[in-house]
Amino acid sequence: MYQIITGPLLWLTFLVFVGGLAWRVYTYVKGLDWKLDRVAYGTQTAHGVRGAANSILSWVVPFGSQGWKVKPIFTIMFFVFHIGIVITPLFLLGHAVILKMRFGISWPALPMYMADILTVGMMIAGVCIIVRRIALPEVRIITSFYDYLLLVITIAPFFTGFMAVHQLGGDYKVWLYAHIISGEVMLLAIPFTKLFHMVGFFLTRGQIGMDYGIKRGGMKGTNMAW
Repeated sequence: MYQIITGPLLWLTFLVFVGGLAWRVYTYVKGLDWKLDRVAYGTQTAHGVRGAANSILSWVVPFGSQGWKVKPIFTIMFFVFHIGIVITPLFLLGHAVILKMRFGISWPALPMYMADILTVGMMIAGVCIIVRRIALPEVRIITSFYDYLLLVITIAPFFTGFMAVHQLGGDYKVWLYAHIISGEVMLLAIPFTKLFHMVGFFLTRGQIGMDYGIKRGGMKGTNMAW
C-alpha cells in the first residue's frame, strides 16, 4: 500500500494539483476585463505592477495593512496557521527524503524541533480559528459545514503526521498512511475549493492593488476610461 500511495497516487495527486491550479489561474486572468475589472495589461504597466506589489506585500506581512491592525489576535492566529501550513510540509525532513527518492530532487530540511513547533502552533491556531467561527455571531452567520470541513481537511495531514513521527496513539503505519492520504486529499481539494485562495489571494490582491496603483499613481484625472 505504501508503494501505491507514495508512487502512482502521489504522481496523480501532483498532476491534478498543478493542472487544476494552472487552469484556475488561466480562467481567472482570461475572464478579467480591463474596463470592468480595472486591470491594465498593456497600458500604465509600471503603475499597475508597483500597485499590485505594494498591495500583496502589505497583506503578507503581519500588521502590514490596516486590516491586520484592527484585529491583532486574529492576525497572530492567521499568520501562525498559514506559516505552519506553508513552511512545515515544504521543509520537513521526511518530505525531503521522499522528494529525493521519488523525484531525485534535493531539498533543505528543518530541524525536527522547529517542525514540531510549527506543527503544534499551526494546529492550536486552527482550533482557535474554529472556536472563533463558533463564538462570534458575525463570523458564525457566514460559516457553513463546508468551511469546517475545509479546516479539518487542512489540519488532518499535520495532526496525523505529528502522531506518526512521534509514534503516538497506536500503530505507526496507520498514522503514516492516514498522513499521506490526508495530505493528498488536501492537495486535490486546493484547486476546486476555497483552499484555492492560496493562489487566488495573490491574484485578487494584485488586481485591487493594480487598480489603486494606476489611479493613485498619477493617472487620476486623465482620459483613461476608468
